[in-house]
This record gives sequence, C-alpha cells and structure tokens, in this order.
Amino acid sequence: MTEEGIKRINELYHKSKDVGLTPEEKEEQARLRQEYIQSVRNNLKSMLDNIEVVD
Repeated sequence: MTEEGIKRINELYHKSKDVGLTPEEKEEQARLRQEYIQSVRNNLKSMLDNIEVVD
C-alpha cells in the first residue's frame, strides 16, 4: 500500500467522524482498508518466510 492510500484512508476516517460519508466513499474506504490489510499480511508472511531457526 502506498503512502497516498494510507493518507486517503485517514482522510475518509476523519470525514466519517465529521460529516459522514457518501455510499461511494464508504465503498472506497472498505476497499482501501482491505488492500491495507492484505499488504500487512503479505509483509508479515514475507518476514516469517525468511526466518531461519538455528539450534
């Protein structure tokens, strides 16, 4: 996920608290959140795949 995507998630969050979101913005927010979650999962999986156990 890019910095712009994260900024947009935050913008939508703050707007939802201030004035509310349109249905299109709610869909965009949900889509961006899913992309962010998938990005975090992929990064974690990549880190775990690179762990080497040493006895």
